[in-house]
Amino acid sequence: MAPHGDKSHAAEEAAVSQAENSPISTILIVIAMQTEALPVVNKFQLTEDPHSAFPSGVPWVRYHGIYKDLHINVVWPGKDLSLGVDSVGTISASLVTYASVQALKPDLIINAGTAGGFKAKGAGIGDVFLASDVAFHDRRIPIPVFDLYGVGLRQACSTPKLLKELNLKVGKLSTGDSLDMCPHDEASITANDATIKDMEGAAVAYVADIFKVPTIFVKAVTDIVDGEKPTAEEFLQNLAAVTAALEQSVTQAKIITWFSGTSLKQLTTMWF
Repeated sequence: MAPHGDKSHAAEEAAVSQAENSPISTILIVIAMQTEALPVVNKFQLTEDPHSAFPSGVPWVRYHGIYKDLHINVVWPGKDLSLGVDSVGTISASLVTYASVQALKPDLIINAGTAGGFKAKGAGIGDVFLASDVAFHDRRIPIPVFDLYGVGLRQACSTPKLLKELNLKVGKLSTGDSLDMCPHDEASITANDATIKDMEGAAVAYVADIFKVPTIFVKAVTDIVDGEKPTAEEFLQNLAAVTAALEQSVTQAKIITWFSGTSLKQLTTMWF
């Protein structure tokens, strides 16, 4: 008779295998800003949930609906209750991702949004990237092992089929809570070998990793960080147009067709 521990391990492996081979049913799309979220909401004719599963009093917003056989959920952190601006940044992103995973039990998370890009790494305005890796650039803890925890490097879910068919760019994503870039952040971003930078991705990845939910990161470039224009000015100037490019990449019927009836194992292999 096998030891109890062996049975438990075998049961766990069987559960993981079943999850990988089961069709994707529920998708969670985490988006930081209302401007970024609404084109996706309108494309799939999603409706706002009036009876949210989130705790009472939080500003988080969920839109949901069904496309083919997929349950699509778009969640954004809502407006700051005091100032009325979008609740951007890592804290809001991690909280809303945690609550959404607990309430909705998604098979796959998509973190979609805008990002700054580095011209020196081949990024241009309007380019759409699939992130291969995500890490923080503003959590500097110069103590052995804690330094690695601060960077928090995590790999995104590998989707070679998606990448090949859509011909998107690939780059490493670096996350921090500031729109601009101080010298310390620049050094960390360089160490992360990042092509794009945002304010949410690594926080979403941290929560997704805890619950072992596969996650992909789709980021459209609004501003060139190492360019000549001020970041804030260029971001606001290009936000609407680049959000349209983002919406097209996220909502293309071909992508949704792939997800429909596709298992996670099939999604992460080249051919299926």
